[in-house]
Amino acid sequence: MADDEANPDEEALVSTFFAPLAAGYPGALDLKDDCALIEPAPGSDLVVTTDAIAEGVDFLPGACAADVGWKALAVNVSDLAAKGARPVAYLMALSFPQAPGRDWLAAFTTGLSQAQKAFGINLAGGDIDRRPGPLSATVTAFGSVAHGTMVPRTRAQAGDRLFVSGTLGDAALGLDLRRSPQLAASWSLTPEEGAHLVARYDRPQPRLALRQALLAHARAAMDVSDGLVKDLSRMCAASQSGNPLGAILEAARLPLSPAATKAIAADPGLTRAALAWGDDYEVLAAVPPHAARAFADQALADGCPVCEIGWITAQPGVHVVGTDGQPIALARTGWDHF
Repeated sequence: MADDEANPDEEALVSTFFAPLAAGYPGALDLKDDCALIEPAPGSDLVVTTDAIAEGVDFLPGACAADVGWKALAVNVSDLAAKGARPVAYLMALSFPQAPGRDWLAAFTTGLSQAQKAFGINLAGGDIDRRPGPLSATVTAFGSVAHGTMVPRTRAQAGDRLFVSGTLGDAALGLDLRRSPQLAASWSLTPEEGAHLVARYDRPQPRLALRQALLAHARAAMDVSDGLVKDLSRMCAASQSGNPLGAILEAARLPLSPAATKAIAADPGLTRAALAWGDDYEVLAAVPPHAARAFADQALADGCPVCEIGWITAQPGVHVVGTDGQPIALARTGWDHF
């Protein structure tokens, strides 16, 4: 990060690298003030989320700076997508262990710019500092929904059908490949399949196209970031139905990419990547039975296919069953920072 010419002048750094990212949002005030203006449209609610990524935890040391920029924004926009929110603007705080080099900053802001264009969002402000510890990027993202329509994680009910977008396990397998490239051969992957898995780890894809289907049909939703089983357990525990809920997941119905299918065929133990290893950034939704077909049809029509993987139960606890109907034991259910 500091192998090229350093730029310790904070004001010059902001005006050179970050002000262009705010150009499309008038409330950013060209990053020349201490605060930004975010005005929701009449009849709308602001949806706010914040998440941080840190070197050595969320991306590997020496990772491509452009990928780090993309991921910092994507993991936050993924939360907005799961709420049915339209991205509006974001704030970002960067902490560097040493003065950043110009080449690194140029690549980082290129990744941010690419993510902004893909997600329809602009920088509105933030902070840059230097402190001991790993490089970290903290984003606070703002989205908008019509008043009272945000899809929470708290309203799941017994009998609701569980859907997940995209495919599961790719990012976890991609991280394994980042750490041990030789695994590609043992999993019989083509170079294209290996690149697909790595890209799913490096550049998560928020499922913004699912917005209309969620708003129209879902009772509860959240993004899957820490592992499917763990995040589903959180949805069940958060339910406001009056009693603790649980769920049944059918392992055979988990949506897998061709690359993940190959890897799991070579090593069946990797099924747990789709269940509990995290970094998927897909949307998990609980949908009333009568709306299940309409939800799936609209998601497909909007270019974001979903897969039904189980259902909510009145009995507490999330249980994963195999093709034989027998429970699958998991040593862990997902990522835990502590």
